[in-house]
Amino acid sequence: MQVDFYHLDRAPLERVLPRIAERILESGGRLLIVCGDGKLAERLDTQLWNYSPDSFLPHGRAGEAGEADQPILISTALDPLNRARNVALADGVWREETLGFERVFFFFNGETIVGARAAWRALAGREGIEPRYWKQDDDGKWRQGP
Repeated sequence: MQVDFYHLDRAPLERVLPRIAERILESGGRLLIVCGDGKLAERLDTQLWNYSPDSFLPHGRAGEAGEADQPILISTALDPLNRARNVALADGVWREETLGFERVFFFFNGETIVGARAAWRALAGREGIEPRYWKQDDDGKWRQGP
């Protein structure tokens, strides 16, 4: 399984996450977005609707009708009601239960970097887990780092 650590030091989550969600949908996948904070869930919900005038990211929120049919589901709990095999941890909090998914996107910033480092160390060298670290360069392109 793959765990992608995204260090958000140049672009905010609201700009990065929709593009990743778009790529998952293009490949026919589903995504569960987990954020323990209801206010963050509201912001992400709004951003997915307004992400780009040229694209539509179909999504819903856990607790609303039709949640099982949503290609992208925003939730405060790690429960893939939409049968997602991809999960995005949007709040910078690592959850060990994500290791049951095929792919994890873990977003962190300066405020949550200590937890991200602890998660990285805990995953390093574990059989069947490929942690990868991503950071934006000066031109805004995502580069895989050490």
